[in-house]
Amino acid sequence: MDDLLSEKEQIEQMRTWWSEYGNYVIGGIVLGAMVLFGINHVRTSKIEAQQAASILYDDLTNFVVDGNVDEAEVIVAMLSADFGESSYAAQSKLAMARLYMDQNRDQDAADMLTELVAANANTEFNQVGRIRLAKIFLYQDKAAAVVEMFEGQEEGAFAARIAEILGDAYVALDRSADARDAYQRALAESGGGATVDQQFVQLKLLDLPVDVFPNDEATE
Repeated sequence: MDDLLSEKEQIEQMRTWWSEYGNYVIGGIVLGAMVLFGINHVRTSKIEAQQAASILYDDLTNFVVDGNVDEAEVIVAMLSADFGESSYAAQSKLAMARLYMDQNRDQDAADMLTELVAANANTEFNQVGRIRLAKIFLYQDKAAAVVEMFEGQEEGAFAARIAEILGDAYVALDRSADARDAYQRALAESGGGATVDQQFVQLKLLDLPVDVFPNDEATE
């Protein structure tokens, strides 16, 4: 009899507890389900956005290959407007700049790369964009702009490439001694890797005026 009473008391306690807290339990379950649904919805939205950006970028590459500037510009604008923080938007600007250069529109290419650099601070795309922009500056006889952009900033994975470009800029400015130092840094920073064409950099060094070398080297 005592065991039966104890069981009834437990059931009654459970009923009392449920009447007091049951709504909170149900609310917690509903809230958890809503949060889980929200997370899944966000994930799905991100995946769909990435797929849409990927499709647009594929279209862009086809237009670039075909040399279709007008259609390519439309795609780049769409990627920038709708997926501006994605890697596809940055890559589209690099591709568009290349297409402009193929069409002898170097200033449009420079403007596109300037947009890329401004929109991707502290990223790899920023450095890639700056290096390509520097090459356009050299093409435009704006060597001083290259020096202003890169002097004293040879560090990280792009150090060797930056040093080589600085060397090219110094040559254009008739600063042969600085060019020699820059090319030597490019070779040293590359560490035997493929970041720069070492043989080509060596040829640039050999092509410098002899008087920039130390006396013992010049007389050999």
